[in-house]
Amino acid sequence: MANTKSALKRVRSSEKRRLRNRRVRTQARTYIKRAKAQIEAGQLEEAKKSVADAIRALDKAAEKGIIHKNNAARRKSRLMRKLNQALQSLQGAAA
Repeated sequence: MANTKSALKRVRSSEKRRLRNRRVRTQARTYIKRAKAQIEAGQLEEAKKSVADAIRALDKAAEKGIIHKNNAARRKSRLMRKLNQALQSLQGAAA
């Protein structure tokens, strides 16, 4: 256990940061899961809104340093690719 005042303060502040980071990371994951589920269910109009929410959450997490900016970019890219493939398959079926 820490035994100096500064070490005790570091323990307190890192715990606060850990909880904040966990909350932001979990929220981003939830938005991503929701968007993927809607894409797979074929609810593409709702999926567009969910993808936008997921991208916003990922950008905020990357901006705060909770996830790396390349990690956020990779996740956004995969999500957009999945959405675009679903939209193209819908257009292909309609044509």
